[in-house]
Amino acid sequence: MASSSSSGLTFKLHPLVLLNISDHYTRVKSQSQPPYSSNGAADSPSVPPRVFGCVIGVQSGRTVEIFNSFELLYDPVTHSLDRAFLEKKQELYKKVFPNFYVLGWYSSGSDAHESDMHIHKALMDINESPVYVLLNPSINHAQKDLPLTIYESELHVIDGIPQLIFVQASYQIETVEAERISVDHVAHLKPSDGGSAATQLAAHLTGIHSAIKMLNSRIRVLHHHLLAMQKVAVDAGDIPCDNSLLRQVSSLLRRLPAIESEKFKDDFLMEYNDTLLVSYLAMFTNCSSTMNELVDKFSTAYDRHSRRGGRTAFI
Repeated sequence: MASSSSSGLTFKLHPLVLLNISDHYTRVKSQSQPPYSSNGAADSPSVPPRVFGCVIGVQSGRTVEIFNSFELLYDPVTHSLDRAFLEKKQELYKKVFPNFYVLGWYSSGSDAHESDMHIHKALMDINESPVYVLLNPSINHAQKDLPLTIYESELHVIDGIPQLIFVQASYQIETVEAERISVDHVAHLKPSDGGSAATQLAAHLTGIHSAIKMLNSRIRVLHHHLLAMQKVAVDAGDIPCDNSLLRQVSSLLRRLPAIESEKFKDDFLMEYNDTLLVSYLAMFTNCSSTMNELVDKFSTAYDRHSRRGGRTAFI
């Protein structure tokens, strides 16, 4: 890997790309956490996961501006991307952002791996010179720069053999007005009690965890009680059968599959279709009103023109 690029390209990176990659890594890491044992410790240390995706934007001359990104499916066995999924996502983004093109791909990790070059070469049929955006998810409090590196690929002769290698490129953060407002709002967002945003998030997640834990414990108590009542009915134990409690439990259980019944689906689809029909009628009424106004304006303008030229209006 060479120290710096010699292509002369200028890279501009928008904050949305950083947020997308960070969010992608956080979701994958939280979903791949190992199960916890009874003493609260993880069963085995987890290896930091790697995420993959494409970066899109525009290239004007020697300036490459990266606006957005989307996730991709990766096969760790073959070290390749799901090409059908990539083409589908590319087609969808092309409909919304017709001026954006696939500029390269992104991943997470402390450094580029040897297998990354296989992915890089596979994308060269989409972009002959793709860029590689690497986000380092490890926390380094002494580091002041963003934990993100942009690589280009260059052909170097190593031991008499031409090889593609990654070379580091410099970049700058580019923002539009909407992004500046959003980033500034997030940066200054603090809870009303004066604590930090991380403290508020931790308190919120702790409250949710406590509520789920309490619900689980109460369901277990109720389940054990029902099992004891069932044994009483069979073996004549000490716990009497409480019909009032059984009716309440039955009422709770009947609420669960209510939204899965065929009647609910039919009623829901009927109400949904009625709402869409009202929306379409409102849209047609609005279009009809606009068309009538246009016809009235056209008739007025044509009448004035016919009076001057001696013609009569014909509509």
